[in-house]
Amino acid sequence: MQAKKGAAKKPESEAQLQLGQRVRRLREQRGWLQEGFAHEAGLGRSFAGAIERGEKDVRISTLIKLARSLGVSLAQLLKGIGS
Repeated sequence: MQAKKGAAKKPESEAQLQLGQRVRRLREQRGWLQEGFAHEAGLGRSFAGAIERGEKDVRISTLIKLARSLGVSLAQLLKGIGS
């Protein structure tokens, strides 16, 4: 079955949802809007939004970009996710 165009996509996994929530929380703690954060991380705004909603399974290179732009280590970004 195909998803309707423009319909919200469900998170693929609990780990993706947890990662998205962590990224959003860290971004908001820094007072950043999604667009500025996405630019800082070298990502498109819609892609960053999809990560925050848990809709994207991201590569390690993207995780590194996220961690660097948020000023945390990769270990800090991923701590407790998937447990």
